[in-house]
Formats: sequence, structure tokens, C-alpha cells
Amino acid sequence: MSFGQGGPQGAPGDSQASAPQGAPPPGTPARPGPPPAAAGTPAPWPQAPALPQPQPAFAPPQPQTAQTPDWAALADDSAARDRRRKWLLIGGGVLATGAVAAIVATAVIKTGKGDKTLPAAEKLPSASPSAPEPSFSQVAPPPPPNPREFIASADKDKAPLTTKTLFPHSKPSLDKRSYDRAATDTTSDCASVGQGGLGQVLARNDCRKVLRATYVRDGVAVTVGVAVFDTKAKADQVKEQATGNIAALTEGEAPTFCQATSCRLTANAEGRYAYFTVAGYTNGSAVPSDDAKALQAGRDVAGYTFRRIMARANEQASAAAAPPKSSSQPSAKASASSQAKA
Repeated sequence: MSFGQGGPQGAPGDSQASAPQGAPPPGTPARPGPPPAAAGTPAPWPQAPALPQPQPAFAPPQPQTAQTPDWAALADDSAARDRRRKWLLIGGGVLATGAVAAIVATAVIKTGKGDKTLPAAEKLPSASPSAPEPSFSQVAPPPPPNPREFIASADKDKAPLTTKTLFPHSKPSLDKRSYDRAATDTTSDCASVGQGGLGQVLARNDCRKVLRATYVRDGVAVTVGVAVFDTKAKADQVKEQATGNIAALTEGEAPTFCQATSCRLTANAEGRYAYFTVAGYTNGSAVPSDDAKALQAGRDVAGYTFRRIMARANEQASAAAAPPKSSSQPSAKASASSQAKA
């Protein structure tokens, strides 16, 4: 049995025939479709829709153009990383220090069997209000005395004066040259120890006494004579008026030097003392004009005499500047007297 065009007929009694499957609903305008196939020709199969074209699993790398790296940007990035690392280290150190300080503080507070309070500060004794304040003198101390003042006049020059105090060394070293003391002498007859007019000059200016000493070294002998006056003015006057020479003190190793022969002479004054030297050969021969040994010996002994006069001045100035001693201690004058007697 074949169905007519348009499909099977509906059953009797239906008011409307069922629309075939896939037909548009009633009232929908029909779309133009393919022409119906001829009778006896099979209907064509519907065509499958086109599938999408498969894509490759990965895209091949595209060639890139070579570019020069930005070194400045790379350096900035490296510096920024270093700064961040530095700040991280500093921050970590600060945090660690704070943590250690907190731990130490906690340990200190907890020390003492749970006592969380620190011990009270010890009370120190206050200064006594009655303690005396140090006082200072408003008067400046007097300046030290000038040593030359003590040898300028007989009124101040009171220390013992003998050949032992004025010439105490038996073997003095004068400018690294050693001399032997051969003889000493003291006289109040000043005119008797002067030659060539010097005796009269001493007597005319009120010479009090003359102290002499003779020193010998390497075939040369020197006699020094120290004339003592009451004032410095008298001694300076004798120095200006000096003529002739002091008489040689010939004893011991120098029995005949400077006896009516030419010798080396010096004259000087310090304080109330005028001093003179005569230097020659111990064998009694005359000193030539080109001599150096007698000249040096006379200068050595003259310098030694000056230092001994200044030592006398310094000792008296120091004794005057020293504070007064108690009665149980000997005075400076008594000590000097005992030294002179030794």
C-alpha cells in the first residue's frame, strides 16, 4: 500500500490531520524547498555539515630582530636590589637587637625569685654644710731674690769666706780638663800680693783681703787671686784701674813659674770681688806670644773662679727665700759655719 503525496491520511473522526514530523506548524508560510523527487527516484541524503579545519598544536617560532640590552636599566635594577637587601639586613639587625634587649630586660626583672621590681637606689650621705671652703691668698708671693744682690755689698754677703769655701775642690775638672790644686793662701795685706802697680791699686780702694790658689796641669801653672771689697762699686773701680799682675803662689809642683818672666794675665770683677790670674810654665820659662796652653789654663781657672763666686751668691739667695725653720733645726748660718770648719 502506498501513501499519497503529503503523507498518510488521518484517522476517521479527526478534525485535523497531524502534521508530518519536521513540517512547520499550521499558519506558518511555507519555505521554498527543493523540488519533489520524481516517482520511483530515491530521496537524496542530507549533507553533513563542514567540520572546522584542525589547528597545529603549536605555532612555529617567528624570527626576531636582535636588540642591544639596556645596560643602564640593568644597572639600576641591580642597585635597587642591593638597596633593598641592605635595608632588609639593617632592619633585621635592629629587630634582633631589640629582641635581645627585651630578653635581657625581662631576665633582669625576673631575677630574685619572681620579684619584678628593681632594687631602690642607695641613698648617699649629703655633704656636710659645715665643711670649710678652701681659701686662697689674694696676695701674690714675692719674687725670688736676685743672687747678685747678696754679693754686691758686705752688708748682705755674710756667708763664711775662706779658701776652703771659695776653692773647695782639690782636683777640679774645668771644661773637661782636670787640674791639681797645688797651694792656697789668704792675706789681709793686699799690697804685698800685687806686682807692677796692682798692689797700690788694691790698697787705694780699701781692699779687705786677698785669697789665692794655684792649679797645675800638663806643665802649666795658674795662680788666681780674689780681692775682697765692701761694695761692688769698689771692685768695679779696681778692675778698670788694674795694672801689673797678681803675684804667683809658687809652691809644690810650681816652685818657680812666672818669676820675672812674661806670663798670661787676666782681670775681672763680679759683685764685691775683683779676681786676677797669672799663668806660665812650671819650669820657669817665659811664655811666647804664640802660646796656647798657658792662655787656655788662665781662662779655665778664671771661669772656675767666677762660678765659685756665683755659687756663693745662689746659696745665700736660696737660704733667704726658704721658709723659716723650727728651733730644733740648725740655722743656715750655723750649717755654713760647720761646713767651713770641716
